Amino acid sequence: MGGALSLTLGALLYPSMLGVSKVSSSPDLVIAQTQWGPLTEGDRDFVVKVRAAGLWEYPVGQIGLQKGTTKAVITASQHLIDGHAALDATCRKIAPMLNITLPNIASPQQEGFVTQLKSDSGKKFDSDFANILRMTHGSIFNTIAKIRSTTKNTLVRALADQANDTVLDHITVMEKTGLVDFDQTIFQQTTPPKLPNSDMTPPPPPAGQPQVVLTPPPNATSTPVNIDGLAGGGGGAGAGGATPSPSPTVR
Repeated sequence: MGGALSLTLGALLYPSMLGVSKVSSSPDLVIAQTQWGPLTEGDRDFVVKVRAAGLWEYPVGQIGLQKGTTKAVITASQHLIDGHAALDATCRKIAPMLNITLPNIASPQQEGFVTQLKSDSGKKFDSDFANILRMTHGSIFNTIAKIRSTTKNTLVRALADQANDTVLDHITVMEKTGLVDFDQTIFQQTTPPKLPNSDMTPPPPPAGQPQVVLTPPPNATSTPVNIDGLAGGGGGAGAGGATPSPSPTVR
């Protein structure tokens, strides 16, 4: 799909507030009029959030395949790789159509989760893996519902449909590990730490840096949204299990 976009200057700039909690002071502010419907600050920040989530959860899935000590943790790791590769493909396709700049690395807070899980081993890894990912997926699940119910942009709506299916699947496989401490996880989910904005924001990519691509596993069961010909409501894809452990690539 092509077509010129009528953009405001705000859509050309990398957003300054993109974290896992509050992302914008004016989420309903329309920053661009596009052929797929108006684009708000909240819409734009949501696309970046989905991209940033994959940039740390996909590698954590790879770590889980190596460190997980139970079949349920291995299965959950497979779902992370499979689901986020498909979501990432959708993000990378719609972002240039909406003139949205995507990050190449996750936020410092999210990278901290990766560092923590890299240092864990054995049963502690399994427990931290299940609880951290159940907490983060639970947090963004509410954001997805809000975006899906309010966005007027067809492309963002389609991404929200796909993200809803994928995140619900990931919440479910984390719970199936039997390791989730619901009292602690829901408290952390609903009472997040007050971190500086810099810790919550994925940095913009340097000019000319190749875009990181999350490679789908050979036996992927999740698929990106079919954007071609999309005009009305969005479509989505569920996430399923896969076994390989691919690595992020650049192009």
